[in-house]
Amino acid sequence: MTAQTSIAGVRIAPVQGPLRGAAAPPGSKSITNRALLLAALAKGRSRLTGALKSDDTARMAQALRAMGVVVEEPDATTFVVQASGALSPPAGPLFLGNAGTAMRFLTAAVALVDGTVVLDGDAYMRERPIGALVEALAMLGVKGESTNGRPPVTIHGRGGFSGDRVEIDASLTSQYVSALLMLAACGAGPVDVALKNVDIGARGYVDLTTAAMARFGAKVRALGNGGVWRVEPTGYAAADLAIEPDASAATYLWAAEALTGGSIDLGVAAGDFTQPDAAAHALIASFPRMPSLIDGSQMQDAVPTLAVLAAFNSTPVRFTGIANLRVKECDRISALSAGLNAVRPGLAREEGDELVVEADPSLAGQTRPCRIDVHGDHRIAMSFALAGLKVGGIVVENPACTAKTWPGYWDALAGLGVAMEFGV
Repeated sequence: MTAQTSIAGVRIAPVQGPLRGAAAPPGSKSITNRALLLAALAKGRSRLTGALKSDDTARMAQALRAMGVVVEEPDATTFVVQASGALSPPAGPLFLGNAGTAMRFLTAAVALVDGTVVLDGDAYMRERPIGALVEALAMLGVKGESTNGRPPVTIHGRGGFSGDRVEIDASLTSQYVSALLMLAACGAGPVDVALKNVDIGARGYVDLTTAAMARFGAKVRALGNGGVWRVEPTGYAAADLAIEPDASAATYLWAAEALTGGSIDLGVAAGDFTQPDAAAHALIASFPRMPSLIDGSQMQDAVPTLAVLAAFNSTPVRFTGIANLRVKECDRISALSAGLNAVRPGLAREEGDELVVEADPSLAGQTRPCRIDVHGDHRIAMSFALAGLKVGGIVVENPACTAKTWPGYWDALAGLGVAMEFGV
């Protein structure tokens, strides 16, 4: 039974020595989904190479096809997008699974559709916030409704929007800002996208958005103290883009290397990443003397990796700035605490919206049979596989959920010599 077909769990066998070899992380999910949307809003033919093919990007591609965009996949890492620069009304609701980027980005983008569009997702997505973005779109004359601030979302598109300024509370996620920025370039005049307050989750992802927009011909600049972005009405032009590997995925390989004292060639240097989660590399490199306090606000998707690694650190680690993790694919703070305590009672605790991991390096080499409930969250599954490299008896449930962002994760571990038993 393979990881892709199993609905049970995978038991990871602890490694007996350093992991050595090569393992390439897939293309960046964040950049791939931005590039797919921007290419769909551009006139002409765009070629995206090194792209991620996963459940999240498949949801985006499927939704764009439903709105009249031609999205071809000539090989395992390439999308070719042929677009007219306009989105057509889809025949039915756009089902986006639990793809947060697709849901947030498309909620704004379908304002350009001349017609009503419904965006929905799975049970997990229906628990994720979207209300602030719908309210912000109303400032641009775009009518929409959500369900108690969560999907499903209905947007009454009219082929465009009006207004020259929109304000957004981005304290929950920077994806709201990115969604509005990408929409704003399709306006009739300049649009200012402004933060309602200074708090913003993972600001570096906004930089990732503006860089992608620039590659497709948009002009964006920050004003004043960086709380406002002015977007010119350039629209988008087709472009070819080589997408860099996924930094969030790279954290698992960096951590596996650190935990086992190994050497893994990712094919890309840590310093060559432009994604915010690459900042986790320095913290991972400090293992087993990670700092006692880690602010995870600007590297949110790397926090699960860092938290599991911290379980084997020489001293306890407190994670702050991670309140947003409660509204990811699952409540990641609770999931991490519960999973670590399943490995060893008292190993972690929640303090408000912070997580304290009581390091216990003596865990390495022990056998502590337990099952990790990953709550359908790919990052929880991939992170706790790391614990299985050092502790016997760990079963990670629902391994197939890693297909959301890295379908080949378990194959990558196997290629490094990690033994696993699926279907347990």
